[in-house]
Amino acid sequence: MGEVVRYTFRLRPGSRAERVLTEEWHRCRFLWNEAVHQKKSGGKPTFGKLSKLLTAARSGNEWLRDGSQVAQQQTLRTYSQALGQSFTVKGRGRPVFKPRKQAQLSLEFTRRGFRIRDGRLVLPKGIGVPVVWSRELPSEPTSVRITRDSLGHWYASFVVRGDAPNAPEAVGGTGVDWGVATTATTTDSEFDLPYLGHRQRCAAELMRAQRKMTRRHTGKRGPQSNGYLRARREAAKLQKKAARQNAHDTRVWAKKVVERHDLIAVEDFTSRFLAKSTMARKAADAAIGAAKRELLERGVRAGRKVVLVRPAYTSMTCSGCFARVKQRLGLGERNFRCTACGYTDGRDRNAAGVILAVAERGHTRVDDVRQSDHLLRGDGPVAV
Repeated sequence: MGEVVRYTFRLRPGSRAERVLTEEWHRCRFLWNEAVHQKKSGGKPTFGKLSKLLTAARSGNEWLRDGSQVAQQQTLRTYSQALGQSFTVKGRGRPVFKPRKQAQLSLEFTRRGFRIRDGRLVLPKGIGVPVVWSRELPSEPTSVRITRDSLGHWYASFVVRGDAPNAPEAVGGTGVDWGVATTATTTDSEFDLPYLGHRQRCAAELMRAQRKMTRRHTGKRGPQSNGYLRARREAAKLQKKAARQNAHDTRVWAKKVVERHDLIAVEDFTSRFLAKSTMARKAADAAIGAAKRELLERGVRAGRKVVLVRPAYTSMTCSGCFARVKQRLGLGERNFRCTACGYTDGRDRNAAGVILAVAERGHTRVDDVRQSDHLLRGDGPVAV
């Protein structure tokens, strides 16, 4: 059957198509909020019950009946899936209300709700939207998700089934340690992901745009002026540019790492706590979470062995003899020196070596590897 992948393309909708899509989004947003209200009222809004309520609501509401039933059903299905994941996945929050002015537009249509004709995406009610085809789809899409970003740009994300490309032969592994000064440090410096600072370079320009927004904001006195809207769009454009640069560099780096290594050991690092530290702005600029997600997805799709290793004690353990230092290392100490064997290396590079050694032994944390059966640096496994 092949794997399920997404192909995203830019849309060029006209004024009528934009109006119809926006109205459709408000209908779907209304149904989502009603499902959230059902849950808060003590009900159990399963997809079957929500579908029955939708049928009854459409029969007595002309506004809902004017919309696409396919998009409305997909909204309720997405809600029920999100609600189920909130109970099964740790840390996943329950679905919440979608405010009119803050929620991002997102519509999803299954195969019976759209078709592609003459290079255009044809939606219900006969709405045709031109698509900027940058490449060909490997097969017929099974669904499409239409979104609009903060700049007002429209995108269509098609879900298709296709064969995974054959990954090149690779031997050996690498360990990845996440950081702020260097976004990703590996066991080989050739595959490091340096901190590029795209947001930092445009910080001054972004600050000017945000100050302009503040000056032109009219408060609660009616709608905002066109000058404020232009300043807000300018600020959003700068932020979007930096985000796209980060995404591009991350994809190039992840592809390089996946193509050259058969085993990829990744530090299971959660950067959420950095948001409350003095390194919050730099950590957000580095986009550690996005880089980690991109590396994991590419590694799994290429058929590589990907191991997540817990970060506990990786910076305090020697990758040469696997001895652990007795005192805790401060963040200012960037060099690691083992008092047992005398091995010296950069702190992050040593941690990457420890992460790789743990994964090669078939474990996911340092405490599971005994000092007597560790992997020596550059040698084979030590006989026990």
